[in-house]
Amino acid sequence: MGNVDRSLWQKIIQRVVAEGGNIIRPWFTQLEPIAMEQGLLEIQVPGLSEQQYCRRHATRLFTEAAQEATGRLVGVCFLTRAEQDQELASRNVPVASMSTIPQAGADEDDGIRLNDDYRFDMFVTGPCNRLGHAACVAVSETPGKTYNPLYIHGSAGLGKTHLLQATCLQIADKMPGANICFLSCETFVNHFIGAVEHGKLHEFRYRYRHADILAIDDIQFLAAHEQTQDEFFHTFNTLYQSQKQIILSSDRGPGQIPDLEERLVSRFNWGLVARIDRPCYETRVAIVRKKARLRNIDLPEDVVCFIAGTIDSNTRELEGAIAKVTMLAQVTERPVDLALSEEALGGSTTARQREITIEDILNAVTSRFSVRLADLQSRKRSRSIAFPRQICMYLARSLTRHSLEEIGGYFGGRDHTTVLHANRTIASLREKDPQLQATLDLITQEIQPA
Repeated sequence: MGNVDRSLWQKIIQRVVAEGGNIIRPWFTQLEPIAMEQGLLEIQVPGLSEQQYCRRHATRLFTEAAQEATGRLVGVCFLTRAEQDQELASRNVPVASMSTIPQAGADEDDGIRLNDDYRFDMFVTGPCNRLGHAACVAVSETPGKTYNPLYIHGSAGLGKTHLLQATCLQIADKMPGANICFLSCETFVNHFIGAVEHGKLHEFRYRYRHADILAIDDIQFLAAHEQTQDEFFHTFNTLYQSQKQIILSSDRGPGQIPDLEERLVSRFNWGLVARIDRPCYETRVAIVRKKARLRNIDLPEDVVCFIAGTIDSNTRELEGAIAKVTMLAQVTERPVDLALSEEALGGSTTARQREITIEDILNAVTSRFSVRLADLQSRKRSRSIAFPRQICMYLARSLTRHSLEEIGGYFGGRDHTTVLHANRTIASLREKDPQLQATLDLITQEIQPA
């Protein structure tokens, strides 16, 4: 731990855990303090990508934590092991200036690097993401022929990038010579602007129109870029006509992207559009177990259930919660138990108050659709009753930890197959009906605890 006092590092990490929120990543447990000299705290990071992330997103978090822990003005820099070794071997090079030395391979201009951790066997499937997962597996088996284009959409942190990477990795394994272009939409836009400015449009077109697989993350950023949309339209047509696979992800459906040309909306809908929803309680439990096991973290079952019950938003936040608990256990040298987990995640009382109940859902749906609770629990099958009932079952499956049998019990003792049918029906309808999707989002916002 260099010359950094353990109790000081403990205070810093406790503040980071308390204030870090979505910034915290699982590999934060590998951060190590190197030295604290002349008002500069040096922290070792696992590698270049982690260093870039910390510099962009975590500098302020660690700086404020260090300043609060020391009571002084303190700066923070993040060093890789190679930089640390270089600094030790050559003390005449200031560490502060070394932290800005460009690193080989650090340029993101060539797109997103495929991460071997993002494979299909490391992805937890559930009712919320089964269609997207199955579609990506199918595409990886026969690229360009099964679903083309494949469009995956859903809120941040639900696994869209994981699925895109897993698909590309699987194709790379099966077709070692395949030309795979996997990049963010922002990078595509920047490449196009740079090509126009430097008169290299021919090279740009050759690069993307000769790809075997074109996977673009966050395609919604095409909005408001009229020239880039026109260029992407022609790139799309060229690849599609050549039966090359196109995979896109977004935080919303094709028709919900503002200022996106209608001809692109139409083409995005040509293949399969698969929505990923927030994971239900059972899926969250499976995610926590798997993420902990992959990182050789032993979490007691009550801690697993506590994390899954506390964090109900997305996979990324579940991973962050595991990291918070593990970091706190490491720096305080305490075993991972329920008390420590409650401390790391802000206390169990608040967490339990945040849970949504089926009663919450029933109240919101009966109010919005002007139906009676007795009718929803009756055997009536008219559409005016059956449709709100299916919405209740769908939301109960998505937002509560109740089993299929328990949910069915709330609606006149219906069996689990009825609940499954309702879940699939509403999930399918919301894909095709933006108005229904907006209604579901509004109901969810109404019942989401503050």
